Amino acid sequence: MKLVIFTICKDESSTLKELLDRMPSKIAGVSKIETLVISDGSTDNTAQVARDNGATKVIEGVTQKRLAYRFQQAIDTVLEMGADLAVNIDGDLQFAPEDIPKLLEPVVTKDYDFVAADRFTDPKTNMRRRPDNMPKTKYWANRLGAKIVGSLSGQNFRDVTCGFRAYNKKAMLAININSNYTYTQESFQVLAIKKMNITSVPILVKYYPGRKSRVVRSFWQFLFGSALNILRAYRDYAPLKFFGIASALCLMPGVIIGGFVAWHWATTGAISPYIAFGIIALFLVSVGILLGILGLVADMFDRMLNNQEKIIEQNKRQRYDS
Repeated sequence: MKLVIFTICKDESSTLKELLDRMPSKIAGVSKIETLVISDGSTDNTAQVARDNGATKVIEGVTQKRLAYRFQQAIDTVLEMGADLAVNIDGDLQFAPEDIPKLLEPVVTKDYDFVAADRFTDPKTNMRRRPDNMPKTKYWANRLGAKIVGSLSGQNFRDVTCGFRAYNKKAMLAININSNYTYTQESFQVLAIKKMNITSVPILVKYYPGRKSRVVRSFWQFLFGSALNILRAYRDYAPLKFFGIASALCLMPGVIIGGFVAWHWATTGAISPYIAFGIIALFLVSVGILLGILGLVADMFDRMLNNQEKIIEQNKRQRYDS
């Protein structure tokens, strides 16, 4: 099986050479290893460093198009290179390239489609913990995101935003990113909804004190951007549940308030002094019914989306297999 290790870089010339030098040359179950480096509008000589240090393929993006776009570009390029397996690793040495075989092992030997690094479980003790130098706000936001994605997907995940991941060809063909911000939660959720075999491997991560992320500019951007991506993916791939929950959140208080007003009218013969409550109840019930109807319509479109996704996967399979 052929493996392509890819990294998406933004001004990573200072660490890229060491990353490429430390990448494994042999992995059990893998017959050939190649590397792909994508520079996302780097202002330094990231692309040249990649060429000078043995990268199999280098894509020099002259303008920054953000992580989601570059990730989909990377997946498409990896498939064009004829890969059966792929590993995505950051270019800043937050993760050790020596851990790539550990991350890839469940895909090669245990028939998993997708493996994500778990930064929040200690590899030695198997206990949950916050990595050294990771901001507390970012840690708890990640915990919350993993909880939400896991509950929406019906599975249990500990880390859904880590970029250190391994994929087989089936998973790569299934990935179709629509986000403009980042790919991490959406790809995780899409693969979970498509019933891929998913697992995680505890991996050590290094956070550099005082270093600012080139992707996350602020905590609030990360929080709201991640929440929006999760909701969009859930809306698109599980619309009946999405609109059903929204409908229930309106219907339940509407019915309760309306029931109270109706009881008051039945016992006193008048709605006053609860006219405002009656109007609120009518509004909530009406919105709840409309959301429920919208959910049914969206569910029909979801069937069309599923068929479109299958067509895209089949076209990609025919294209890359040839």
